[in-house]
Amino acid sequence: MSTILGPIHYWLYNKIQWFEGIEKDIYNWAKNQNLPVEEMKERIYADFGELTGNKPLEEVIDTSNIHGWLQSKIRSAELRQAALVTGILQKDISYKENLAEIFRKQGEEAARNYDKEVFTPEEAYHAMNDFILEGMPCDRVNQVVSIDENEFIWETTVCLHRKYWEEVQGDVRNFYDLRENWMKSFVKILNPLLKYEKLSDRMHRIVKAA
Repeated sequence: MSTILGPIHYWLYNKIQWFEGIEKDIYNWAKNQNLPVEEMKERIYADFGELTGNKPLEEVIDTSNIHGWLQSKIRSAELRQAALVTGILQKDISYKENLAEIFRKQGEEAARNYDKEVFTPEEAYHAMNDFILEGMPCDRVNQVVSIDENEFIWETTVCLHRKYWEEVQGDVRNFYDLRENWMKSFVKILNPLLKYEKLSDRMHRIVKAA
C-alpha cells in the first residue's frame, strides 16, 4: 500500500468532512429542540465511531492503509448520519421538514465555497461531485446518460447508502429526500440559470433555463 497522499485522497477527505458537517448541524438543531442530544451522540459514537474532526488529513490518516482508512471513515459517517436521522424521525416525523432545511442550507454553503465559475449543466454536475459523498471513486456510482450545452443527465447505477440505513433499521428514502434539497440549493446558488431535477429514483438531470 502506497504511503503517498495524492489529490484524490484530499478530495475524498473533503467530501467526508462536508458529510460530517451535516451531522454537526443536526446535533446543533436537535439541542435547540431540547432533544436528548448527548444521549443520542454517546450511543451513536459508541456504535459507529466519532467524527474525524477538522485536523489535516496527513495528521489522522493511517498511511499504511490509505484506502482502508478512507473506506472506514465513509462507513462510520454514513452509519452515524443514518442512525441520527432515523432516531430523530422516530420521535416525530414532522422533524423531516427541519432536517430538509439543514440540508438545503449546507447545499447553499457548499456552492458559495466552490471557487470556480459554473456556466453549463456539466460543470455544475462536476462541481456537485466535489461535495456529494458516493462511496470511493472506484465504486463508480454514477453513469452519464447524455450531455449537451443545455442539459446533463446521469443515472445512479447502484445505491451505496441502503445497507447503512438498513443496518440502523432506517428508510434510505429519507436520505434521498433530504439530499435532494441539498442538490437543488447547491445548483441554484452555483448558477441561478441552472436547475437540478430528480427524474426518477435513479435518473437525474441538471438543466439550463430556456
